[in-house]
Amino acid sequence: MKKQILLFSFVVLTLMGWAQKPSLNKAYNAFSNGEYLEAKGLIDQCLEDPKLNTKANTYLYKGNIYLYLANQEYEKKRENNSYIIQFPDAPVQSFNAFTKAKELDKNVEGYNMFSPDQAFPSLYGLLFVYGVDILIANNYNEAISIFEKATYCYEFQKPTYPLYGELYYYYGYALEMTQNPKATEIYEKAILDSTKNVNVFVRLIEQYKKDQNISKMEKLLLKAKTLMPNDPSIYVAEIDYNFQIKDTLKARKMMEQLPVSIYKNPDLLVNVSNFYIQDKNYLKADELLRMAYSINNDNYVILYNLGVCNYYLSEQKFKDYNDLEIKGDKINGSKAKTESEYFLTQAQTFFEKIIAKDPNDLNVLSTLKSIYGRIQSPKYDEINKRIEDLKKQ
Repeated sequence: MKKQILLFSFVVLTLMGWAQKPSLNKAYNAFSNGEYLEAKGLIDQCLEDPKLNTKANTYLYKGNIYLYLANQEYEKKRENNSYIIQFPDAPVQSFNAFTKAKELDKNVEGYNMFSPDQAFPSLYGLLFVYGVDILIANNYNEAISIFEKATYCYEFQKPTYPLYGELYYYYGYALEMTQNPKATEIYEKAILDSTKNVNVFVRLIEQYKKDQNISKMEKLLLKAKTLMPNDPSIYVAEIDYNFQIKDTLKARKMMEQLPVSIYKNPDLLVNVSNFYIQDKNYLKADELLRMAYSINNDNYVILYNLGVCNYYLSEQKFKDYNDLEIKGDKINGSKAKTESEYFLTQAQTFFEKIIAKDPNDLNVLSTLKSIYGRIQSPKYDEINKRIEDLKKQ
């Protein structure tokens, strides 16, 4: 028994001897040797220590270690696109650590290490790339937080490698997706940062439109036309501007003279078709939407707007039918009735395509119910029950 106790004590003492005590020196040595993954583990241990996690140097070391680790990982990603980054939030961790170090000691420094003020300007690229990844995943609030840090670093001093508005574009977009009014201010920074991204101009013009700031719309449009005179998106934005200032004659003339490039872009075709829908020219809107549909037949907006246009065209033709019937013009009345039925069938087809993808779209279901009622379809009772069931949920 005594031997067993002695053996047990030996094992415990041995394990205790193997357990590493938190050590800033060991973390620094691993960092100096370029062993950034090992250095990360060692500095993380230091941060769990009640004494070390109050020292500015601990956070300075963490900031540097995570910065170099992030650079190393992104370099591997650049060389091999299939490489999966193990610590994607390392740039944020680095930024937070440098910020904390500076809070604890504004003069903190380490041998062969970045001070916080030296580190911040080198972090904006890493933070920007990480923020875009988060934005693509539709995590808008998290992306905003990352872009805010990236912007701080980008503006800390004159950037070595300007991003020409791209950081501000993605930052502004994330803000816009959360309906944050600060989006306008950030898009404006993109303009000042010499952006040539047409999306910045289009989105900022849209922000000015929402604010009913016609003067700023006009100035920005002129700037965009100077920088990108042949861009179709700016052409469409100018049509919208002319409608805003009630110059409908010029707007309609521009719509009749669309550049060829617009016919290749389904999004722009949808935008122009919307002008025709507002103008109640559903036939022309339907024509453009069918062009968009031939390019992208899986887009909700295209399908929905096609359904709407054909529904209204059916109503217009049905009204013509009634008027012609009253006048006794049976031949043209019969033709108008046939056309009305054709357009209604087309509307039904496009709305049913939407329901095939989203069976719970109440707005579309209600419209289909109306169509089924008009054509006395056996589907009427089924869709009516589905609507009632959805409303109970």
